[in-house]
Amino acid sequence: MEQLWRLVRESHEQPMSGAPRPVELVKPNELGVTFIGHSSFLLQIHGRKLLVDPVFSKRLILLRRQRHPGVMVEELPAIDVVLLTHAHMDHLDMASLRRVIRATRKLTGRTPEVVVPRGVEDLVEKLGFSHIHGLAWWDQIELQGLTITMTPCKHWGARMFRDTHRGYGGYVIAGGGQSVYHSGDTAYFDGFREIGAKLHPEVALLPIGAYFPDSYRSVHTSPEEALRGFVELGAQRMVPMHYGTFRLGREPMEEPIQRLNAEAERLGIKRQIKILAEGETMHLCPAISIR
Repeated sequence: MEQLWRLVRESHEQPMSGAPRPVELVKPNELGVTFIGHSSFLLQIHGRKLLVDPVFSKRLILLRRQRHPGVMVEELPAIDVVLLTHAHMDHLDMASLRRVIRATRKLTGRTPEVVVPRGVEDLVEKLGFSHIHGLAWWDQIELQGLTITMTPCKHWGARMFRDTHRGYGGYVIAGGGQSVYHSGDTAYFDGFREIGAKLHPEVALLPIGAYFPDSYRSVHTSPEEALRGFVELGAQRMVPMHYGTFRLGREPMEEPIQRLNAEAERLGIKRQIKILAEGETMHLCPAISIR
């Protein structure tokens, strides 16, 4: 409990930094990956717009974010599908989900569909999504021209500690000859190799923060472990996430990127790593060229 209050206190010591950017739309044949902050992304693939773990709120109960979201909800395009990796409050934020639903309804008169791990359906059933899809590991659905597969991870899914029945996982989203993998929260595990062998994602969104003290690595990857997972996946590009937004671990806020860069340099794969600023969009054509 003392550790928690220390994190809360430290999260309020400095003013929030960063500023939102205009949303950048991609061409129909491009894959667009926009980093919103923490583990939140806007994905544009095969003409569809998806949000993964959208968190736009200033606070998670008492814990305040350190950087502003990279885009504003009101400037988002109409969202087709929301993907939620697990029920933790820094990934499933009720207030943010309600805002996304209202914004899409205002633009189109309809609301997004949502994909959740099995056992999380009840948390989102009254928010106003048009359809709720609950998946278990390796379940695969066809949704609006996309193939969405829930992937394993090494984490936990309870929202209030005792509701341990709730699932958790990552996703591979494929369509139009392109694919992207969002791991969700995870420690390093052998599953990276299996996911790569079965689904062959081109782009991997992998977490690099909240790894210290070392006991945190039972559920989170260090930067070095994230890079090991990336290599085992066999993906062509990695975008880091789960750092810099919320003070969740005891490592310095700037350390994850420093360690990521150093290890990528050591491994000779630095050109495959794309560090996105909040609100920045990476464009990928079918031939995997980066702008």
